[in-house]
Amino acid sequence: MLAVASWIRSKDEALFGRIFAPEGFLLRNARTEEVPPECWQGLLLTGGTDISASFLQQEVDAPEKIRRPNPERDQWEFSALRSALARRLPVLGICRGIQILNVALGGTLHLDVPGHENLEDSHTQPLTYAKGVDLRFSSVNSSHHQALDRLGTSVVPEAWCRLDWIVEQVRVAGYPFVRGVQFHPERDPVRYRLLFAAFFAALRQAAEAG
Repeated sequence: MLAVASWIRSKDEALFGRIFAPEGFLLRNARTEEVPPECWQGLLLTGGTDISASFLQQEVDAPEKIRRPNPERDQWEFSALRSALARRLPVLGICRGIQILNVALGGTLHLDVPGHENLEDSHTQPLTYAKGVDLRFSSVNSSHHQALDRLGTSVVPEAWCRLDWIVEQVRVAGYPFVRGVQFHPERDPVRYRLLFAAFFAALRQAAEAG
């Protein structure tokens, strides 16, 4: 069974479990167990609290903008991402995960974005896509208070919120599958099944090649 490393909040474990388990993937949750790099074949970066200021690639003008940071989680995720990129393993970043991707590659964040936080899943935001993007959704359930600002090295934007041009989807150029979304596909896996299917296919291809 292929293993996917992650750090998953307790409230999200069931959501991700019902998506990954039927496809034959074992989620290894670093929040609850040791997950050494040699034990997994892909990385899932999930939603959560803000990245600690000490890990950011920018000055923080107001400390209160960084809400409930978890340095232990930050350390693990940045380390796991470096390992995944070095081994060219598939990576999917969700919400906070897209921000981890961007910061790890030298990018910065908007530290407090109005109009995107604490939205119900029924509240969706329309997207505009770049040409040639294969994974497209007309609108998404995006809920967050931070977002990408300056893009990191090789981070390519694929979609923006049509209302305020916040980046909602990216890929990292030069890798078979390293992608991030600002929205929450785990809350509606049927609607976003193509995104998960693409990640699963990349995981299987990487395992066969390795």
